Amino acid sequence: MSLVHVAVAVIVNEHKQVLIALRQPHQHQGNLWEFPGGKVETGEATDVALVREIKEELGIKIVNPAPLIKIKYDYPDKSVLLDVWSTTHFEGKPQGLEGQTIQWCSITALTNFDFPAANKPIIEAIQATEF
Repeated sequence: MSLVHVAVAVIVNEHKQVLIALRQPHQHQGNLWEFPGGKVETGEATDVALVREIKEELGIKIVNPAPLIKIKYDYPDKSVLLDVWSTTHFEGKPQGLEGQTIQWCSITALTNFDFPAANKPIIEAIQATEF
């Protein structure tokens, strides 16, 4: 089983809310919430992939992302390496450019949403971080 390297963004606004997105039904882990991001291309630096993916998905430019956590997780049908970065700085107003629903969520309310199993450590890392 090949490993899919994914750059993931934890984007926190001035109200200490995190941007989350609802995965499309046809996607892997569809109809679950996620932190935005996407695949790192071969030879691409993770932070470069992160900025590119967020621009494509949300139409914003993230600034000064910092590494938060890395998680390797094996689903029955694929393995992922979630390379998670956080930022409190971005330019523009986020929009779901790929038709996805997005919303701001308080850090404490993240546990009220259904996320893929691999995202549980991300939520724990967010809740343990001072933003």
